[in-house]
Amino acid sequence: MKETLARLLLSPLLAAQALWVISRALQLPEAAGPRSGRIGTGPTLRLRIIGDSSAAGVGVAHQDQALIGQLTAQLSTEYHVDWTLSAKTGATSKSTLTRLRSAPTAPADIVILVLGVNDTTRLTPVQTWRRRQRALMARIRSLHAPHLIYVTGVPPLGHFPLLPHPLRWTLGRHATALDAARTADLHSQPDAIPVPFDLAPHPDLIAEDGFHPSAALYTLWAKEMASRITSDWPTSQQPLL
Repeated sequence: MKETLARLLLSPLLAAQALWVISRALQLPEAAGPRSGRIGTGPTLRLRIIGDSSAAGVGVAHQDQALIGQLTAQLSTEYHVDWTLSAKTGATSKSTLTRLRSAPTAPADIVILVLGVNDTTRLTPVQTWRRRQRALMARIRSLHAPHLIYVTGVPPLGHFPLLPHPLRWTLGRHATALDAARTADLHSQPDAIPVPFDLAPHPDLIAEDGFHPSAALYTLWAKEMASRITSDWPTSQQPLL
């Protein structure tokens, strides 16, 4: 209640700061490179990444430097990775759900979901976020029938250097609220694994726009996901397709 009131009282300043950030922020493109492919040898692992600009590799020049490129390179030492990237700058839970409703069925073993920043910046109400996330998870299961869904935590926008206070404080608090609500829902979904965003803030981990991941952060992210996947999805349990 206190946060809602504070946000209401600060709304003119928050709106002005948001416009200031938008007008001055460096607009980086999505990483160049293919959005699907196959790499490696061994048991087949069908991997899908769904998400927003971070999933799309904004902050680096090529997908080889982004999450999908670094992750598949690491997994390729143990698996024949059949991968697809479905990501779009500005994507929210609502827009992603709309996009997936018309997508063709494509079975996958593992899906990585990267969403939350744009829901946060739009101050999507917590209950609306929870409802859309539940619908999105249901659509992913219907579309891909994955064995595991890794859900990346909402980044701590309260530490993003691009954002001035009190906008940074407001978005940071809202990011925490959205992340906590979704994580609570995931506890009752045995095929869904929350992946907290718990890296300490450091300038080397942020791209030149002050907002998106740098190549160094994509490297750490890929290592974390590769470690989780190889632990949760050992090669001995995989069917040869």
